[in-house]
Amino acid sequence: MNGSGGDTEAISGSGVDPVPSPPVPRGRGPAVAALMLGMALAAIDGTIVSTAVPQILGDLGGFAVFSWLFSGYLLAVTVTLPVYGKLSDTFGRKPVLIAGIILFLVGSVLCAAAWNMAALIAFRVVQGLGGGALQGTVQTIAADLYPLKERPRIQAKLSTVWATSAVAGPVIGGLLAAYADWRWIFLINLPVGALALWLVVRHLHEPSRPRGAGAPRPRIDWAGALAVFATGALLLTALVQGGVAWPWLSAPSLGLLAASAVLAVLTVVIERRAADPIIPGWVWRRRTIASANLALGAMGLLMVAPTVFLPTYAQSVLGLGPIAAGFVLSVMTLSWPVSAALSNRVYNRIGFRRTAIIGMGCALLILLSFPLLPYPGEPWQPALIMLLLGAALGLFQLPLIVGVQSTVGWSERGTTTASVLFCRQVGQSLGAALFGAVANGVLASRLADAPAPGLPGDLDAISHALDDPGALSAAATDHLRRAVDAAVDQVYIGAAVAAAVALLVLVFVAPRRFPILTEDTDTGAGTTAVSSAEAPRG
Repeated sequence: MNGSGGDTEAISGSGVDPVPSPPVPRGRGPAVAALMLGMALAAIDGTIVSTAVPQILGDLGGFAVFSWLFSGYLLAVTVTLPVYGKLSDTFGRKPVLIAGIILFLVGSVLCAAAWNMAALIAFRVVQGLGGGALQGTVQTIAADLYPLKERPRIQAKLSTVWATSAVAGPVIGGLLAAYADWRWIFLINLPVGALALWLVVRHLHEPSRPRGAGAPRPRIDWAGALAVFATGALLLTALVQGGVAWPWLSAPSLGLLAASAVLAVLTVVIERRAADPIIPGWVWRRRTIASANLALGAMGLLMVAPTVFLPTYAQSVLGLGPIAAGFVLSVMTLSWPVSAALSNRVYNRIGFRRTAIIGMGCALLILLSFPLLPYPGEPWQPALIMLLLGAALGLFQLPLIVGVQSTVGWSERGTTTASVLFCRQVGQSLGAALFGAVANGVLASRLADAPAPGLPGDLDAISHALDDPGALSAAATDHLRRAVDAAVDQVYIGAAVAAAVALLVLVFVAPRRFPILTEDTDTGAGTTAVSSAEAPRG
């Protein structure tokens, strides 16, 4: 795996890239616009739907299961990422992206026509099946279109899409829900998706693939795809619903976890026997890819602290309204794309691994500073922490994604990119389950000596109770606020532990230098030369 001194790493697996790397096209503007529109469909989805939940519940009912509006979508996106990654390597990015956009738009139309909550949840899963193709394939095409030196440009643009969506989604969703109808939050996807689809069909061009009697016939590992899908579905269902819909040690949780473990073993057996597996073994045998997967999985876990628990902290502890609480979080999306765009100036000088180490090291210190905030504190204090955290994570994530994509040829890039995104998504699901248990455990211990009987005992119930200040005494209100403050502090400490795990992976597992696969972008031919340098210098 690692060469002497750790400076190079052998590329094992498929050997010579069987499909030539595409030449860097001229006039990439329309294709890039298509990628940004496609990414916007996936990025804005969660934030725009969340603002319309009260209207949806008022129309369709189904309060007991409405969380599946988000869980079902996330589940479908996550479990399909590896499948779409392999399909894009086998049949090309363009058909997979086109199919993803169409499926997402079909799901949007069905969601707008939903007649009850069960139907809406089912159609959200259809949307998620398309969203999985959008997320993974867009990132892969971005790496195809740009050579190594220019990849930060397109990645920064895609990061800007996520940042803009985080701010625009709640605004658009709130306006549509208030002045139109909640169904328009799904119908608004149609013109955006139609434009993206037209741009992809007309302006996205891929290298010609070998055809004829001598060309290898593409093979799809359907058994492996089904096994991966089933394993991921059971595991994520257990993580998302455990401690929410049923207790962690209940029969449903234990049964789902046991079944997912059995299916995971079966998946490994199927994939080892498959001629062209959905998740090839080289994804985990190559230290560069394996370390990036683990590090980004840890990042997904730590991201739960700001995205899930910070808004509750801002409203329950600081007493901010929903819009102001959203702003405290959104400042992170302002510094993230800026840091990502400038990260190439760092990794061109010191390399991918060292840049990621610096980014995550800063994130670790920033996360540890959150529990030091005074109670109740001022809103600018957590906002400043989120601004710095966004800058640190932008410096961490982009070098890893660009670096890993640069170690593989065209025919392996889709699988590699999907594995990175899949691990990050699984990390987020695991973090939501783990930190939810931590927060509720802290709340239970703090409320054991509450000054008034009958106080709510979980985070959601406390948030609702604090929204009605007249319902509680001053002492009870202060006790609840301090309990939430202590719970969120512990969650951030847990996030810091996840950051430390990512650092340890980068220091002890990742190779000292990423083995960059050089490409002849003038002729479009991929080569198998492995550079001992992590990135272009000078």
